[in-house]
Amino acid sequence: MLLSDKYPFLTKYFTQALNTKTRALPQSLLFYGNDFQAQYILALEIARLLNCKRDKTDDCDCLDCRWIRENSHPAVLTISKIDNKPEDDESKTVISIKQSQMIKEALVSSSEFHRVYIFCDKDENGNISGLNSLNFQAETANSLLKIIEEPQAGVTFIFLTRYIDDVLSTIISRSQCFFVPSKEKISYDYSIIEGIFTNYFNFERKNIFEISQALQDLSKDYSVLEILSAIQNYILILLKSNPKNNNFIEHIKILETAKKQATLGLKSINIFDDICLKLIN
Repeated sequence: MLLSDKYPFLTKYFTQALNTKTRALPQSLLFYGNDFQAQYILALEIARLLNCKRDKTDDCDCLDCRWIRENSHPAVLTISKIDNKPEDDESKTVISIKQSQMIKEALVSSSEFHRVYIFCDKDENGNISGLNSLNFQAETANSLLKIIEEPQAGVTFIFLTRYIDDVLSTIISRSQCFFVPSKEKISYDYSIIEGIFTNYFNFERKNIFEISQALQDLSKDYSVLEILSAIQNYILILLKSNPKNNNFIEHIKILETAKKQATLGLKSINIFDDICLKLIN
């Protein structure tokens, strides 16, 4: 399915911005939503349209379009904790200051291409995920502000995240934000925590560490991320039935933070203790 079929409004907006003078394309974009792969594909498509030397059709096979489809274009760079690291950059869990400096140094020289920097998170298997305060920390984000606020011609920054407020507010204020809806069928399965954490809002605080230990015992058969996702799925179902319940919204955010901590290697028992202390009143 073509991207224009999946996201007609977004593709029409960006196509018009790229082909007319009445609506200029913002030089800093922020995409948010659950479907990171769709965000990334959309970012690459914008990069392709910006660099295509022919008619910008979906099936154009010019050199620039081929490079971008192969993710090998010299001016379209993915910036993540594992992509495009300077040789002396030893950081492994964050987008670093050294990467920010590398971008600023590159922009000193001119380029025949339209340079596009796509900021996201990525694991060693190539799975795309979103920026947050852990992998895109304030120090690095702040170091980019001047080049984002006063960008030179022919440069576009694109940031991918799940929630807008997962990114530093100063980045948000300098970017135009677009929600990218998920087109994938989402499973809300929570069967692995049924009987352990369902009806958690009725639990007593004196049982917090007992419940946390039960979740820890469950981690012998399931990963911490699977357990946290199951709890989050359960709360999402509750939220669908109670859309105005702000507590459930906050609880979903707590689970999202816990999942980020799990990817950074925080001890599982500490994660389970923390969510139980925050979710059980």
